[in-house]
Parts: sequence; structure tokens; C-alpha cells
Amino acid sequence: MNRSKNPLPKYATEGAAGMDLHADIDSEILLKPMEIKMIPTGIHIGLPVGYEAQIRARSGLSSKFGITLINGIGTIDSDYRGEIKVPLINLGSETYVFQPGERICQMVVKKYITATLDLVDILDDTDRGQGGFGHSGKK
Repeated sequence: MNRSKNPLPKYATEGAAGMDLHADIDSEILLKPMEIKMIPTGIHIGLPVGYEAQIRARSGLSSKFGITLINGIGTIDSDYRGEIKVPLINLGSETYVFQPGERICQMVVKKYITATLDLVDILDDTDRGQGGFGHSGKK
């Protein structure tokens, strides 16, 4: 459902994985350095069970201005029917001004499986074992 003044999300090119979502705002929104704001899109989606929509930062906004999602990647579950709102943070050093209709993020639709967890007392051995962050060296 599109309750915004903007076009439906679409892929910009044949090889694009993500669709751009636009800011559904009537006037400019200022985002100061280290400030977080929820930016509405006016878009509501209904995905089949087994699919999610991942909301991701736009690379240009991130690399040029420091604008990114506060939660890294957002997940829209298949049973969510509300408006997609995007929690953005300004990690840059200057205030960023969002314009009405501006592209603010990307949405990637992905298939997933639901796991079943079983409680066990012992895990099988692997070469890695409990080696964590940086365990394999810098090479």
C-alpha cells in the first residue's frame, strides 16, 4: 500500500538488489550530527511467510554525509502491516537536510528459513572451536 505522494519502490537498474524508499514528508527535516529521527515512507507491505524486507542505508548518503540506519539493517517481518519508518542517524559533522521525496534507504526482499533450536549438553568439535574475533590472524 502506498499512502505517500512518492512512487512505489522500484529497482533503479536490472542488476539492483535493493529498491529505493523515499521520505514521505511535507517539508524539510533537519538531522543534526549524532541526532536520530524516524523518517516516514508512507509505504506498507505484506510479504508471504518465509520472506523479510531488509532496510539498508544508501551508500551515497553514508559515504558522503554519514547518514545511516541506527540499527545497521532493519527487518520488516512478513506479519507486519504498519508503515515503514526508517530510524536514521547522522554520524557526519554537519546537519543534513532531508527534502520531501528524497531517497533515504534501500529495501531488499530476502527469503529466510525458520530454525528450530534444540538444547544439547555438548557441541561437536570443529577446527575453529571457540576461536572468536580475530582468531585466524591478520593475513
